[in-house]
Amino acid sequence: MTNANIDANRIVYREVVEAGDPWMHEVKAGQRFRIVDLEGNQAVDTLFYNAHDHSERYSATDTIREQGNIYLTKGSVLQSNLLNPMLTIVDDTCGRHDTIGGACSAESNTVRYAIEKRHMHSCRDSFLTALGQCECNADKPMTKGDLSSNINFFMNVPVSPDGHLDFDDGISAPGRYVEMEAHMDTLILVSNCPQLNNPCNGYNPTPVEMIIWK
Repeated sequence: MTNANIDANRIVYREVVEAGDPWMHEVKAGQRFRIVDLEGNQAVDTLFYNAHDHSERYSATDTIREQGNIYLTKGSVLQSNLLNPMLTIVDDTCGRHDTIGGACSAESNTVRYAIEKRHMHSCRDSFLTALGQCECNADKPMTKGDLSSNINFFMNVPVSPDGHLDFDDGISAPGRYVEMEAHMDTLILVSNCPQLNNPCNGYNPTPVEMIIWK
């Protein structure tokens, strides 16, 4: 399934990202970007930036308002904080992706689970690691101030009528994917979630594959 509908001659980049690792790469306007859930039920925390101006970035608030839905799927347009379309989800074999559950961190691990969980690796750690290694803008390095609300691809976070969030078993499966087409040159920052304390990835973080093609 990972090669479905892709002409191998048009692939410009592909990489398997191991469980718990960060990943950062640029997708050019007009290119397509696919995240493949290789083993199923993995959570992929993702942020998007204008590759030429990192102050323009994915906005969960504007995306939710413009589409009138807290979940993302095929046809969803990811909006920037300047109300520009960044990417459109053009194919989705999972069916629903979370916009409001956020990224795990030392603080959230402590509050949600136990004080001894504070030092477990988290998505925020992965984001900061990637930003520290980024050479994409030497004049203005990216810092923790560049982190904002992220998308959790493949993650199942149902919302109850009273507004309560539940972090439930994932609804993905091996080989399922989400695919986007970029409307602008977009810098993509990913944490392949290392979370071991909730069922978002079946308590078993696994690799995912990134594919970019013309």
